[in-house]
Amino acid sequence: MTSPRPGRDEGADWSTSADRSQESVGCYFIGKGKWAQRMFLSSRLFEISFESLTTHRLRTFLTMLGVIFGVGAVISMLSIGEGAKKEALEQISILGINNVIVNAKAPEEKRGSDQGLARSPGLSIVDGENIATLTDMVVNVVPQRIEGPTTIYHESSEASVRVVATEPDFINASSIEVEKGRFIVDLDNSNCAQVCVLGAKAKRSLFAFEDPLGQNVKIGDLNFIVVGVMADKYIARGKVEGFELKNFNEDVYIPLGTAMKKFDRAFPGLIQRQEYRWNSGDNPDALKFNIPEIDQLTITVADLAYVQAVTRLVERILARRHAGVEDYEIVVPESLLRQTEKTQEIFNIVMGAIAGISLLVGGIGIMNIMLATVLERTREIGVRRAVGARRIDILRQFLVEAVAICLVGCLAGVVLGLLLAKIISFYAGWPTIVSVFSIVLAVGVSSAVGVIFGLYPASKASRLDVIDALRYE
Repeated sequence: MTSPRPGRDEGADWSTSADRSQESVGCYFIGKGKWAQRMFLSSRLFEISFESLTTHRLRTFLTMLGVIFGVGAVISMLSIGEGAKKEALEQISILGINNVIVNAKAPEEKRGSDQGLARSPGLSIVDGENIATLTDMVVNVVPQRIEGPTTIYHESSEASVRVVATEPDFINASSIEVEKGRFIVDLDNSNCAQVCVLGAKAKRSLFAFEDPLGQNVKIGDLNFIVVGVMADKYIARGKVEGFELKNFNEDVYIPLGTAMKKFDRAFPGLIQRQEYRWNSGDNPDALKFNIPEIDQLTITVADLAYVQAVTRLVERILARRHAGVEDYEIVVPESLLRQTEKTQEIFNIVMGAIAGISLLVGGIGIMNIMLATVLERTREIGVRRAVGARRIDILRQFLVEAVAICLVGCLAGVVLGLLLAKIISFYAGWPTIVSVFSIVLAVGVSSAVGVIFGLYPASKASRLDVIDALRYE
């Protein structure tokens, strides 16, 4: 005869003890399928874990702080990097990715170089005509003559601008557009017409909300009729990879023919007055090098694949025509773009790594708290093991608690990061862009932190000896 089983045949509340066992240690329901059992056990596992976390709300919150600030730092730092990258790319795109730009500059003086400097004619329209013969790869070559920073007037209003003398193809060689009226045409150049096109900022300074078309502005001693207004283009002052960016909104465009006929070319705009060197001989007014006829050539290449080849050909043509004197510099926006992208990638990695340190510190904090929690709940672990819980059940419970801390902290950190990005953009004036990648990265890293730093305390809890745990006070 089989002896009665304690707790069942002797009238004990077996169903209650079985339910408790199922809830706390993950036993199975008799008659239930495996899928239903797993769903029940998983839901109870999360319920027990969150109940443990909410019991000590302050401790849980303080544990989350490291993750919250870490995620917030990662998102805000990467948003600054993305904003800076987008701004730099926009500035370079204005120059034209398919362009090669040649700027006039004052040549470096070397001992005995006076005669060599005098042989160079300086940057000229003929240079552009020679480059334009590369018809298979070059679409057009646009000369520009910069009259330098000057003040223009309309009645009692004035504006500090840069007067740019150029040709009609300039509008095709750049990304700026005409908002109202028209740009310079061939007839303006051939007739040396006194017409101008205002940049957006120059228009606002001179005319405010008044329609400027047909109005007169005074440039130097000459009156010019406004025939067009350029669209506003956001330009951040500064340098990209050492190349100084100009604010096109402050430019005023006039026909090149008009400037060459009616404006004195004593000092070109791109070469500053202090960079000139005068001879100390019999003719003190003679320069050691010729004043360039123009200040810039914008060469539009037919295909992006030809940019490097055209650059090398331009270098050869100019070296031959300028007698080896380096009184010009070649700027390739496409190369600037690549360098900027590479720089920004490194910048983002460095900033992300710095911000990631906060997550690392947060992970260490989670491990410390979880180890303390395991010690505090040693007796509870022993009771659960005694009534049937497996090591894997204990491991899962504490691991879920660690990951839950990280995920909840991550959600709060995402909100903090978005808020910080807005604050930085508003007060510092830096453009910020919060990308989906930065959020996914922050969530992924915080989840990994929870698993990595929660695994050791969870493993330690699962390996506790049952008898020792029950005896622990």
